[in-house]
Amino acid sequence: MHWLYVLYALILFGLTLILTFLLAVPASFLGETRGGNLIYKICRAWADVWLAGVGIRHKNIYVHRPQKGSPCIYVANHISFLDAALIVKAVRYPVRPLGKIEMTKAPLFGFIYKKAIVVVDRSDPEHRAASVRRLVKQLQKGISVFIFPEGTFNLTGKPLAPFYDGAFRMAIETGYPVQPVLFLDAGKRLPNTSIFKLNPGRSRAVFLESVPVDGLTLDDVHRLKTLVHEKMEKGLNDYGPLSFG
Repeated sequence: MHWLYVLYALILFGLTLILTFLLAVPASFLGETRGGNLIYKICRAWADVWLAGVGIRHKNIYVHRPQKGSPCIYVANHISFLDAALIVKAVRYPVRPLGKIEMTKAPLFGFIYKKAIVVVDRSDPEHRAASVRRLVKQLQKGISVFIFPEGTFNLTGKPLAPFYDGAFRMAIETGYPVQPVLFLDAGKRLPNTSIFKLNPGRSRAVFLESVPVDGLTLDDVHRLKTLVHEKMEKGLNDYGPLSFG
């Protein structure tokens, strides 16, 4: 009877998405910062309701607990359609994720998406540069940013795919620390192969030790990227093998 559970989850998703949209529209008129922060909080409430409603029990595990008002660059592994909901569930104060522009075309969700995050068209170098400038602007306002350094779903069969330089170059250029996060169970709850494989169970996000960038130069981008990759890979292995759907 798994199909009944999935049908229920999709109906609940649709109903809560409509409510989220109706709340996000007026919030969007409050401006990029105030409105964006309010929309993030609305999305956080949506994630709380929907995840609980479909039987996904989330828990944060803190090796290091980030503090509101101390901006950082969050980086996380990317393995599931569930990751977007887990960002707002795990990080309890407003941040600005970086996300691909294609998602803005989705009905209702697309409006919320482009108001709550910084979108990027990876095929357009000028758009990529503009997205980086927007992220830096958010950091300068005291708002943390959230990036998946693998760039897309990890389909390698390994704990992590190779990282792109962007998040680590930004960290060195701005001086803000890198905060690694591990989503341990997202691939089990909702494999990236099909939304119809959604299933209830636990969800954990591990906040590893923050990685400072004091004294680093752009010559150290590769070293920083490698260091964070190794820390995250070790963390994923320590907590047990991931399910890749």
